[in-house]
Amino acid sequence: MAKLSGPGRRSLLIGGAAAAGVAATAGRIVLAKPPSVTEGPWAVELFTSQGCSSCPPADAYLGMLAKRSDIVALSYHVDYWDYIGWKDAFATRATTDRQRAYARVLKQRYVYTPEMVVEGIGHDTGRERAGVEKLLAEAQRRSTRRATPELSRTQGGALTVKLAAFPLEDLPADVTLAIYDRRHSTPVASGENQGRMIENFNVVRRLQVLSRWDGAEASWTVENAGLQPGLGAAVIVQRADHGPVIGCNKLEPMVSG
Repeated sequence: MAKLSGPGRRSLLIGGAAAAGVAATAGRIVLAKPPSVTEGPWAVELFTSQGCSSCPPADAYLGMLAKRSDIVALSYHVDYWDYIGWKDAFATRATTDRQRAYARVLKQRYVYTPEMVVEGIGHDTGRERAGVEKLLAEAQRRSTRRATPELSRTQGGALTVKLAAFPLEDLPADVTLAIYDRRHSTPVASGENQGRMIENFNVVRRLQVLSRWDGAEASWTVENAGLQPGLGAAVIVQRADHGPVIGCNKLEPMVSG
C-alpha cells in the first residue's frame, strides 16, 4: 500500500506493478498544465482484447484519438476472451473489473468488446466515430467546468499531481493514475485474430487510485512512476465509484532528438 501526502489517505493499487510511494517533493518540471476550467481534455476509455476479431477497428480509432491534445485515450485489455485460443499478454482481472464497474453504473445488461466509455457517462463500440463523437459532445455540454489536474515530473522521475480547489457539493471524487505503454505491435498466432498483426495504443499497465478527494486544493507525488519515453501517465478525476469524469489530463515524455 502506498504512502499518501495530501487529503484522503486512500490508495489502492489495482494493477500488477508494485505500489508507488507518495510524498511531498520540490523542484518540479511542469509538463502538463490544465488548459482552463472550462476546456478538456476529455476521457475515452477503450475495453478491448487481442482475442476479439471485432476490436482492431476500435483499437485503430483509439490510436487516432490518442494523438489529440484534447483527449485522454486509454486502452484496457480484458481477460474474458483469453479462453478462445489466444491469451492477451496485456489483459488483467483488474481491467476487467473496471469495465464491470462501469457496466453496473451505466446499467448495462452485459459487458462487451470493443467498448469505449466516454467520460463515464455513456458507451459505444468505437468501431465507428459517430457514436463516440456524439458522447464527447454531450460530455462537453454537461461538464462546463473541469477539475483538470496539473501533472509534472521532477528531475529524478517522480510524478506530481496537483488539483486546485473545486466545488464538489459533498459528492467526493476519486483521483486515479494510469501508467500506459504508448504503442504495441503484436503478431497473433492463434484465436480469432490468427495471422494478424494487432496494433494497440495507450495500453494501461498500472492503475492506482491515489485518493478519494473532497474538492480542497491538494497534491500527490508518486516517487517511482517510472515515466520515460514510450510511456505515458494519465490522471482521471471522476465521481466516486466510477461515476462521471469531471477532469483528466495526460503527460507523455518526448523522445530526445
